[in-house]
Amino acid sequence: QVQLVESGGGLVQAGGSLRLSCAASGRTSGSRAVGWFRQAPGKEREFVAAINWSAGSTNYADSVKGRATISRDNVKNTVYLQMNSLEPEDTAIYYCAALRPFAQDMRVAGNYVYWGQGTQVTVSS
Repeated sequence: QVQLVESGGGLVQAGGSLRLSCAASGRTSGSRAVGWFRQAPGKEREFVAAINWSAGSTNYADSVKGRATISRDNVKNTVYLQMNSLEPEDTAIYYCAALRPFAQDMRVAGNYVYWGQGTQVTVSS
């Protein structure tokens, strides 16, 4: 079992920045990666970014590439998502999730087995 708790969301003006945190606890050794997803009202959950715990390799959605940076602190068991140049289209609930063992494609929500409760990000124009 893995527990994930997101924090850092809030209201920000367009062009601003936020850093989201995802604190993991429990049997984190069973998951090799953590991903961030977001879901806006009336839309499907979409991939944002993911990071491999050990190698630190990253993967980004085209919609945030160049504006987002995912990182991890292995000592604190925490994954961060730094979002810059935020746009109103970034408004959504942001979730972090732990990749299912042996899953390969980090962009697919169905490959994640544990999810946090989400944190709201609202970008005003």
